[in-house]
Amino acid sequence: MKKFTTIKINFTGGIIALSKLQDILTSSQKVGIRNIRFGLRQQLILDIPQKLQNIFEKELKSKEILYETDLDSFPNIVSSYPAEEVFIEDNWNSEGVYRDIFDLFDYRPKLKINISDHSQNFTPFFTGNINWIASEDTHLWFLVVRFPKTNVVFEWKELIYSLDIPKVSRTIEEIIISSGVDFYGNDRANGELLFFKVKQKIAYISKPIEKKMELPPFNLPYYEGFNRQGNKTWLGIYRRDELFSVEFLLEICTLCLQTKIGHICITPWKSLIVKGIEEKDRKLWSRIMDKYEMNIRHAANELNWQIEDHSNEGNQLKQYLIKYLNKYDMRTFGLCFGIQLRPKSELFGSVIIRKKYIKLLGIKLLPLYDILHTENFNPNQRQLYTFKKNVSRLQLGKQLCEICHFFYAWKSVQEERQKPNQITYKDDSNAYEPNSPFNVVYQCADCLSVYDETVGEPDRGIEQGTPFDLLPADYCCPLCEAKKEQYVRVNMVENKIVRTSM
Repeated sequence: MKKFTTIKINFTGGIIALSKLQDILTSSQKVGIRNIRFGLRQQLILDIPQKLQNIFEKELKSKEILYETDLDSFPNIVSSYPAEEVFIEDNWNSEGVYRDIFDLFDYRPKLKINISDHSQNFTPFFTGNINWIASEDTHLWFLVVRFPKTNVVFEWKELIYSLDIPKVSRTIEEIIISSGVDFYGNDRANGELLFFKVKQKIAYISKPIEKKMELPPFNLPYYEGFNRQGNKTWLGIYRRDELFSVEFLLEICTLCLQTKIGHICITPWKSLIVKGIEEKDRKLWSRIMDKYEMNIRHAANELNWQIEDHSNEGNQLKQYLIKYLNKYDMRTFGLCFGIQLRPKSELFGSVIIRKKYIKLLGIKLLPLYDILHTENFNPNQRQLYTFKKNVSRLQLGKQLCEICHFFYAWKSVQEERQKPNQITYKDDSNAYEPNSPFNVVYQCADCLSVYDETVGEPDRGIEQGTPFDLLPADYCCPLCEAKKEQYVRVNMVENKIVRTSM
């Protein structure tokens, strides 16, 4: 029998008002709650003993704090606000712009909304249903709609003005929800029809799209510890077990008010960021970290993971896999990992570890895992490709190392292909044309590593320009040792792999 109730409290865009947080924390102390946690959508999560639930809810209601119990009917608005002035500089999209937008949301969204800067990788672009991405044009935003319970995506035909974001978001939500199966859970949802209905219903300031949105290359910044912010400092706090002490957070609130810091931020990585720490106050912050023995320098390969909210199993698997990667000193820079234990949960990862079961007569017998990766290993891409299927837990660490090897091999090929030098085959009749619509490579069917004729494998004595057909009969994959016959011919179109037949 369940003994706890999960209570979720949203902080729009990940901005924590200190007075609101203090009210929540003091109410938590009254019912004996010692720890809280934060979620992927920058929300606060508490586990309340059911026998104390009514008392705690009365406390929240008396302080006019909105909350949900064991539900997520009103998902939080996710934003890249925590990254502004920390990982994003010299950009029109300032903290003030976010606040102006948030202040105009006069309703509680039922669909997931993401509001992100285009020049960052800290916050996911497309894990929402209504995804706003700042363009290079001041106060104008791209809009990408992902219809609920589907992977159908529609890119809006116009850029939309900042202050119209709340109005357009509300209208899209009302149309999607009221239209039922036309847009909800329908793999054939028509974005053009949605666009037409919105234009019929409201007027808003817009501009034609002149330059297509481009996703930045992924590079997750290190988001923990004391770091310079101009002539000030910002502090990132991450917890391995995701638990933040109520007592510790109350002291954080007190120190913020004492040092004239107006708010703190929740990140999509379930961590906290405190911005604007004056140099003269740095010792006070260090003192609190020392008092609560807070480790604020975890290894980078522990910080690039996302697991579902409230998932002890996911956290245990994460720690197990990190230990395996550390054992073999495996590099993971440029990647981020997501562990998906629940069907259709939203995770931001270039590599996704997805749990499933072998079933007999509907009974779950044995857990297995599929390892997938996003297109070009960019976690903001929606398309997933299978790397390995039906992997046991014992083999999961090994296969994770294999996909890391594959990633760096693939990355090396991309870098070689972008060099300006003209490369030709030994046989001039097969000249490589760098500006042709596609170029052929050969991919191992077992581990997906790539042989590129234009690059060769100089470390194995295979020169640039050596055709695949002229490789020796005993040639094997440098990663998994699969035979030459296991390779398939594929096309590279704009640096993306497109399968063809041999």
